[in-house]
Amino acid sequence: MSKIVVAMSGGVDSSVAAALLKEQGHEVSGMMLRLWSQPGKESENACCTLESVSLAEQVARQLGIPFRTVDAKQPFREIVVEYFLESHLRGETPNPCLMCNRHIRWGILLEEAQKLGADYLATGHYVRTREKDGVIQLLRGVDKGKDQAYVLHVLNQAQLNRSLFPIGAYPKSEIRAMARRFNLPVAEKADSQDLCFLSGGDYRDFLREYAPESIQVGEIRNRKGEVLGKHQGLANYTIGQRKGLGISSPRPLYVLAKNQRENLLIVGEKAELGQKTMRVTNVNWISGVTPAEKFRAQVKIRYTAREAWAEIEPIHVELSSAEVSVTFDEPLRDITPGQAAVFYDGEVCLGGGMIKTANLR
Repeated sequence: MSKIVVAMSGGVDSSVAAALLKEQGHEVSGMMLRLWSQPGKESENACCTLESVSLAEQVARQLGIPFRTVDAKQPFREIVVEYFLESHLRGETPNPCLMCNRHIRWGILLEEAQKLGADYLATGHYVRTREKDGVIQLLRGVDKGKDQAYVLHVLNQAQLNRSLFPIGAYPKSEIRAMARRFNLPVAEKADSQDLCFLSGGDYRDFLREYAPESIQVGEIRNRKGEVLGKHQGLANYTIGQRKGLGISSPRPLYVLAKNQRENLLIVGEKAELGQKTMRVTNVNWISGVTPAEKFRAQVKIRYTAREAWAEIEPIHVELSSAEVSVTFDEPLRDITPGQAAVFYDGEVCLGGGMIKTANLR
């Protein structure tokens, strides 16, 4: 029997994770992070609402396990929200969940769990782990539609050694069925899809309030440098976007790139969109060992993207500043700086890093 702290959110996945571990006879307690949200709009955000706390407390009482909350508002604001704002100011499209997992969930929350003497921190993520040759591997979840290895590629061996993922071996439908079997009050609760600190609004409204300089009007140009119109702030656009450009053209135009330094939106025809190479920085190799030579792997450039085969060549091998060059077999149309590129060998997640540049062909 192990002493396990479960990161509870008031949702069905973490609640079933706690119930399964309790059913297995472990000493289980629940812990919930209180995160920053827009002042005055706390009831509208996607997590940590009073309702979510109440549901997590109800589940804990029903399971007969202790429950506590941990105030992480300030570090969340300083680390995750500032990263989100600064990325947009650089003309990037960030994924703040990665920073939260690295620094908040497997930083503050894991530290709090260890203070309680816990052997493990468990979460409701759809991933699995296994040990092979003394190395803990991070595996995709059985439910391919819910697999979350992409957002957990930031974890290292020390963190994985203290982590459990009780629901990763089940499809979502079975997790729902388990929640009903355990008679949990969250059995039918819908999954949250939004960024937790946006208070149910559009991220553009959030940027207008907290980083208005990222929403500055500028020129739309093609790759020849010809001015085609005005954009309404680079943060309003994503690579590959077609609709909402506000310019007329005899042929459809797509966003090719964002030039933050000159506040330019670069557009072009579909044939110009594909890119084959990119540079990926701040790479985390889950095994703790940087590959010495180039190798082939499958790569995801967004959480919802399909894997694409590529050759990965290490540029900097030091773990503190690991960097790679990625060359895809076929051009991809939506390589986006600021998003994560995550590498896979079959069901094994090898690690990943941040897309820094993509070279237009």
